[in-house]
Amino acid sequence: MSMLNEALNWRYAAKRMNGQMVPAEKLERILDAIHLAPSSFGLQPYTVLVIDDPALKATIRERAGDQPQITECSHLLVFAAWDPVEETHVDELIHRIASERDMDPTDLAGYRDMIKGTLRQRTPDQNVEWAARQAYIGLGTVLSAAALELVDASPMEGFDPVALDAVLGLRDRGLHGVVLVALGYRDTSTDWLAGMKKVRWPRERTIQPVG
Repeated sequence: MSMLNEALNWRYAAKRMNGQMVPAEKLERILDAIHLAPSSFGLQPYTVLVIDDPALKATIRERAGDQPQITECSHLLVFAAWDPVEETHVDELIHRIASERDMDPTDLAGYRDMIKGTLRQRTPDQNVEWAARQAYIGLGTVLSAAALELVDASPMEGFDPVALDAVLGLRDRGLHGVVLVALGYRDTSTDWLAGMKKVRWPRERTIQPVG
């Protein structure tokens, strides 16, 4: 079994955490993995907020179904989609690509116009939904990266998105919260799920070759 598969077999969505802080070097490697996550067009249309302030985590917990891992975790990650996704974002990306790769921006005009054309084919709400799906690619990356570091990572959707946006001032920043991740360490003495066998559908139901 590969290191990644071993790590994924070890991980689960911890329901209780023990308050132990994740070492800075591990946290940075996990955050770097999010930064390197793929996205459609390479646009990365989301922002990840990293929260370790106890008072702010307590406020968020009140708006997230009183899930205890929010205050028991080391760091709470808030994945927030860009809202709206604008054509100026595309222009910024093109200029960055040109700068990083020492290219003439005019050579990227076709790529720029293709991305903008795709955005124009959808409504603003559909573009935000698309941005949220890109954030979930980052979510999958962070779960795997954390597992490799033997850090628990619990994804959570059970929160009031309007209330969360208000608490964090996301709307003023052109963002909309889509999913939370609690990073920390499982409390095996209080977590009812700790130590239980991982349950998945039979592999042949999930993975099916064609042809």
